Amino acid sequence: MADPAGFLKYTRELPEKRPVEVRKTDWQELYVPMSEERTVTQAARCMDCGVPFCHSGCPLGNIIPEFNDAVYDEDWREAFDILSSTNNFPEFTGRICPAPCESACVLGINQPPVAIEHIEKSIAEEAFKRGYARPNPPGSRTGKKVAVVGSGPAGLAAAAQLNKAGHNVTVYERNSRIGGLLRYGIPDFKLEKWVIDRRVDLMAAEGVKFRTNANVGENVDARQLVAENDAVVLAGGSTIPRDIPSPGREAQGVYFAMQFLEQNNKRVAGDDLSDEFEIHARDKDVIVIGGGDTGADCVGTSNRHGARSVTQIEIMPMPPSERPADNWPNWPMILRTSTSHEEGCEREWAVLTEEFVKDEEGKLRGVKTVNIRWGKDQTGRNTFVKIAGTERELPCQLLLIAAGFLHPQHEGLVNDLGVGLNERKNVAATPERDYQTSVPKVFAAGDMRRGQSLVVWAIAEGRECARSVDAFLRGGESVLEGRDEGRLEPDFA
Repeated sequence: MADPAGFLKYTRELPEKRPVEVRKTDWQELYVPMSEERTVTQAARCMDCGVPFCHSGCPLGNIIPEFNDAVYDEDWREAFDILSSTNNFPEFTGRICPAPCESACVLGINQPPVAIEHIEKSIAEEAFKRGYARPNPPGSRTGKKVAVVGSGPAGLAAAAQLNKAGHNVTVYERNSRIGGLLRYGIPDFKLEKWVIDRRVDLMAAEGVKFRTNANVGENVDARQLVAENDAVVLAGGSTIPRDIPSPGREAQGVYFAMQFLEQNNKRVAGDDLSDEFEIHARDKDVIVIGGGDTGADCVGTSNRHGARSVTQIEIMPMPPSERPADNWPNWPMILRTSTSHEEGCEREWAVLTEEFVKDEEGKLRGVKTVNIRWGKDQTGRNTFVKIAGTERELPCQLLLIAAGFLHPQHEGLVNDLGVGLNERKNVAATPERDYQTSVPKVFAAGDMRRGQSLVVWAIAEGRECARSVDAFLRGGESVLEGRDEGRLEPDFA
């Protein structure tokens, strides 16, 4: 362990954020780099807790006390070796993971938890800076061919692991750039895209092949892909958004959050958008429906566009600001204020959208809402009633629906292969079935299998699926089985 008394001597510190008025003018990352000395001090706060619940809080089972100890000793190579044994992309999770490990930190019972996410990012960046993160191609090849469909975190993790096992891996991405959700769903102010490019370049140097503009089920024949490969991993996202079918939904100015975010990320990257209808928040009253991370990303993006006003509304009641005493080590359902909210946003809870109001030209003019009160019905189910007298019309020229996602797109790939679906209309491929679908040689992982989830879960699924594919190709045990010795298996229920 690190300093036995570190948690008594030091308090939690995180990198400073760039001033709001500065960062709203660009798309660069939010935080100012923190000194190595201060990061080492943060690692010293990791205590001798006996049972490190942070392991079970992390879907990847990261071996957190051990890499904290290595950071405290300033042994960055050892820290990176420990971290990369369980996590293929710590430079991603160290930036955009909500850090369930910190919620499970034993120190967090009565003090601010260890700054695990920041330490993870620091380890990754030191590894790249010092040359520890470098191409490490397999010593030999098995001759087996694997196609991975989707280049988001699940697909990249599966590809990296299968390539490590010596298989010939090709990743298929329907967009023009690799990265999936990382590339197109997360704004640059949270994850600059050179971070993705750096990792993709490293994977390519290790032997992974990438094919862009390759939409399997459209311009790439899905059945032929299965026939030409020894295994296929379906790692696309949960891309069908949850809609709000209120009257006036067809008004010009109502869009899904991902339409807005994806176009903006392409704009920032310098892609040609001449054939797309512009979705921009400049000088508009913007309303974002949905209180999660995607909604917050829409808030931050709208502020950078120069929106006149930004309001985020949520149908659920406002969560408590403090964590319940009996909640640890579970994920706390508390009020979270993101950096985007700090930049300017009105937030309202328990608000029902009743109508999208359009003008004579069909353009969005406003949104009619009513406040609601939540309670239980006679069967104990959550329900709500409208509060009389709270009806109003909010001015709005751009409405962004960030209400979550239902399931993967079925048209094309999924329907062409005929893979079975579960009751939630995700691809059926349980861990008990080794992530295998109903179609021989075809596996599934990530949001396509488990539904909308966290980036860290997607990476964990990609890794676990890769184990199963490797064992299938070898007709026995996977050579990847022992790579995470000592970790706790994540709960994939």
